Amino acid sequence: MADELLLRRARELWVELAGTPVEFCPSGGAQVVVAPGSRLCPPSWTGVVRIGGAAIVAVPSVRAAGMVADAVRTMSQEELFDIACLRAVLPVLDVLGPASLFYLDREGFLPAHEGTGVEQLPIGDGSLAALLALVGEEEAGESGLEDISSPAFCIRRGDEVVAAAGYRSWPRSVAQLSVLVAPDCRGRRLARAVASAAVAHALDAALLPQWRARPNSSRRVAVALGFRELGAQLSVRLGDFLVDRSR
Repeated sequence: MADELLLRRARELWVELAGTPVEFCPSGGAQVVVAPGSRLCPPSWTGVVRIGGAAIVAVPSVRAAGMVADAVRTMSQEELFDIACLRAVLPVLDVLGPASLFYLDREGFLPAHEGTGVEQLPIGDGSLAALLALVGEEEAGESGLEDISSPAFCIRRGDEVVAAAGYRSWPRSVAQLSVLVAPDCRGRRLARAVASAAVAHALDAALLPQWRARPNSSRRVAVALGFRELGAQLSVRLGDFLVDRSR
């Protein structure tokens, strides 16, 4: 699968999640649309997604659309995901992200051969509960491991699961990867091993693996498995006041 096909499939996903007619403009830039039911971001937030050289921005109201469109018209793709740049032109109250978006096809997949000790757990198996509790609510939620719809692929230390990965089925046959490793077991390539098993399972099911990465450690695992960085995602909650951009 060539890069162009990966781009097309990734864009089809995010267009569907936008929840309203929109497209990634071939000429680049950012298209702003009013989409209060968008799944690009939490309810009442503004979601920004870039795939390739174009972006879509879903806002919750007509008033927000005018404010955001004016702001992003003169911004580069890099500035759209720079929190300081956004705060200079918009009343940003809260931020989620940005996260880099990686995608992978079978031809680009680089399996981790150290995954021979990976165990496959059936869907709904309770063995992940201790690992999720160990890292805390925030990190467990960030990993997305509680929401996977695939089997879980794990590595144990004794009876304890210390690394696990799986994926959640998204629209357009996309598999959103989730990976989590116990804090005292990180830096040992366990994430790569369990993620490799989950990616192989997704590819065998004819799904498009998607990896959303924020920390550099997550990016390194994605790149090691052959994922290609094609875009980024950011969610912001805007206030009701206007920024004086004449300052």
